[in-house]
Amino acid sequence: MADPRGFLTTERDVAIRRPVAERVQDWKEVYAGTPGQAVLPIISKQAGRCMDCGTPFCHFSCPLGNLIPEFNDLVWRDDWRGATERLFSTNNFPEITGRLCPAPCEYGCVEGINRDPVTIKNIEVAIADRAWSDRRVIPLTPTWQSAYTIAVVGSGPSGLAAAQQLTRAGHTVVVYERADKPGGLLRYGIPEFKMEKEVLDRRIRQMKLEGTVFKTNTEIGVDITGEQLIERFDVVVLAVGSTTPRDLPVPGRELGGIHQAMEYLPQANRAALGQEIDGQITAEGKDVVIIGGGDTGADCLGTALRQGARSVVQLEIMPKPPLERPANQPWPTYPNIYRVASAHEEGGERIYSVSTSQFLGDAAGNVSGLRVSDVKFVDGKLTPVEGTERLIPAQLVLLAMGFTGPQKAGLLDELGLELDPRGNIWRSPDFETSHPGIFACGDAGRGQSLIVWAIAEGRSCASAVDSFLNGKPSAMPRPINPDTRQVMA
Repeated sequence: MADPRGFLTTERDVAIRRPVAERVQDWKEVYAGTPGQAVLPIISKQAGRCMDCGTPFCHFSCPLGNLIPEFNDLVWRDDWRGATERLFSTNNFPEITGRLCPAPCEYGCVEGINRDPVTIKNIEVAIADRAWSDRRVIPLTPTWQSAYTIAVVGSGPSGLAAAQQLTRAGHTVVVYERADKPGGLLRYGIPEFKMEKEVLDRRIRQMKLEGTVFKTNTEIGVDITGEQLIERFDVVVLAVGSTTPRDLPVPGRELGGIHQAMEYLPQANRAALGQEIDGQITAEGKDVVIIGGGDTGADCLGTALRQGARSVVQLEIMPKPPLERPANQPWPTYPNIYRVASAHEEGGERIYSVSTSQFLGDAAGNVSGLRVSDVKFVDGKLTPVEGTERLIPAQLVLLAMGFTGPQKAGLLDELGLELDPRGNIWRSPDFETSHPGIFACGDAGRGQSLIVWAIAEGRSCASAVDSFLNGKPSAMPRPINPDTRQVMA
């Protein structure tokens, strides 16, 4: 336990972000320095708030099973080396989750039953950032090399986690990525102001030094067939993500200026890094409407504001969530409550319980506005409210309504893999697909989910692959219980 009276004497405090007027002028992270550096002045006292709760439900709430009370205690005692060892023993990329994870662990904190929970996410990123600055993050090369070869298709968080675990177990691992650099949506879907890409690049460098091989600009199913991949490798791990975007098929959808979020964000991320983008989709000087109220919508909001949008409106079809945990989502579950991301602090308008019925266009065939109306639940269905129809001007519309599953065309169709009822890749409890020797992890099998779940799935899949190859239970950690894999938040 940390400070025996810390939870009584110390109030919750969090890292302070840079002023809005300053940070919207650049693409750097919204904290001064790094998030870990921003919380260092308060981190010891905040770690001391962790109480001797007996049964730490933060473990239950974290898909990775992070040893949260242990690293809190070590931080409070100023044992940063010990805290680093505890944190990195369960999480391959805490410097990434400490920036991007919505912290379900905090909603399972026992102190959060009737007080503000421990700032676990801030403590995690402080440990990780300090470990990197103190050069304690070094390549971990295997003591011996097996004769097995493994292909990992996709270099998002699940693919990277699986690849790192399998490389460290002594297997030869090649990661295939269709983009020009590894990282998946971590690189081109997450804006710089949430995570600067040097955070990802230094981790890729570590993995290369450990022995993981990366093959970029290579799309499996196009540049290399699935059969060729099976012939070359003993095992194939599919970590291709959930990349099929949900569309909005209403009249006017064909108009110019209406784009999926993942058409818009990758271009903006490349431009923020100094790349020249021909015909870039930009919000500069435009009225922007974002359809979708989740994290991707918030990323679009912060990006549009930095590009100089004239106005930004974010639409959400569901009602505005409550400020406090609702009764039907009791502790320690992850509740659906009203959240304010850094982008929401910076500007724009959020409108709830509204549905788009038509896109309107100008003479040149470009979008000029949306026809929307309020909606409410009637007999369990969202129904337009009579008399609420109105127009919202827009010269750029971004669809950020989530994803419906992995891309079927190409590799999945070629291999003829069985899908589950939700359209994701079917897996056995051991992550093996309907094709022997092919495994699947992350959003491709689970469906669109949190980054922390992707890493946990990658680690668990790596353990299953190691067992498959060696014909005996693996010594590698396996954080996910197969019985809860599909039902937990």
